[in-house]
Amino acid sequence: MTALAGLMGGALLLLGLGPFTPWLLGMLGRNAVRLPLAFRLAARHMADEPARTAPGVATTMSATAVATAVMIITVAVTAQARADYQPEARLGALVVEGFSTDQSATVRAALQHELSGAPIAQNNRQRESGFLNVETPDSYTGMEAHIGDQALLRYLTGDPSTPYDEGTAVVVTADGEEADSARIRYTFSGTDHSPSTKTIPATTVRPTDPRVGGVFIPANVVQDLGFHLESEQLIIDPSLHRTSAIEQERLDRRLGQTAVTYLERGFQAPTGWLYFVAVVALIILALAGALATIRSVGSRGILLRVSGGSAATLRFFIACRAAFSAACGTAMGASAGCVIGLLLVWPMTTSIDWDPPPRAPFEIPWTPIVALVAGLPVLAAAIAALASPRWLIRSNLSSRPAPSTLSAPSEL
Repeated sequence: MTALAGLMGGALLLLGLGPFTPWLLGMLGRNAVRLPLAFRLAARHMADEPARTAPGVATTMSATAVATAVMIITVAVTAQARADYQPEARLGALVVEGFSTDQSATVRAALQHELSGAPIAQNNRQRESGFLNVETPDSYTGMEAHIGDQALLRYLTGDPSTPYDEGTAVVVTADGEEADSARIRYTFSGTDHSPSTKTIPATTVRPTDPRVGGVFIPANVVQDLGFHLESEQLIIDPSLHRTSAIEQERLDRRLGQTAVTYLERGFQAPTGWLYFVAVVALIILALAGALATIRSVGSRGILLRVSGGSAATLRFFIACRAAFSAACGTAMGASAGCVIGLLLVWPMTTSIDWDPPPRAPFEIPWTPIVALVAGLPVLAAAIAALASPRWLIRSNLSSRPAPSTLSAPSEL
């Protein structure tokens, strides 16, 4: 609903600028004395027939405004998505999961075949149904437990020199807190006993990636409690082997539906081809509006007289008219688009989570906006200069008397 309200507000802003266009053209026509002759003619010709020229300028303005707003919103949404991204593994790690117990050996064999020589770390889970939870000091309560051997610990910390003790838990966190013990609460299904507890010593280690952490529990500690372990994840440590996308594809083909693979590549910004196509379509629409404005102005006789019969001079005047029309639309449209885009950034990046993440700062894409405002008039002028004058100025107005604003030669 907030996004819809923002869109409605943007539409009202554009509708408010629509009636403003004829007034702006009239003001430019009345104050065009200091402009060069070619632009003076363009300004006054467009001001003489606002009912014909204003729709084309308004079209250019609206298309430019929407394109500008889309560029701003795209940058803001991408920045927020990058800030909210939570990796599921260490950067470059390959994780294979989602397989059953009886398929564990098959999955491991496929992994060893496709990534020959790559060490495999195994993250385990208890086979028996029941409850097992690891608690550390209050600041670490609720952290994910990882059950395995020394290979899994080295993967979690990213440091091969991390000391490993079969009776000691390791809290992997970047928060700077220190934990000297870990309490394991567990129970088995089918028993009426309250959960049992076991406390073991613990150390704290900072990981190489601050967003990846958890509590490492040696496998033999859990087995001593009476649990049997089974493989939950098979992991390729990126410190020992950097898995490529091609290797992942080969492994996916070999595993089929047996397991699911995940290769942590970090945040991948969307390609944005849809936004690109939308912006290009809006630019084409803006150009069409500028060229339609040229066609709407009935001043063929004046242009022919001023050009002195020179085809090159006539094309130059037509190009200046196209540039002036596009400049009027893009200047107003870019200003409106910046306002609309900044208003829509907040609803477009709002989180619905219970604990919403902080807003990510972003930079307004001034470079493409300035390129749009400066390049569109140049592009419109180039198209008008290369197109046939017979197509851009209406021949049925060649005998029409000149408008009153240009009847006196001194006004030119």
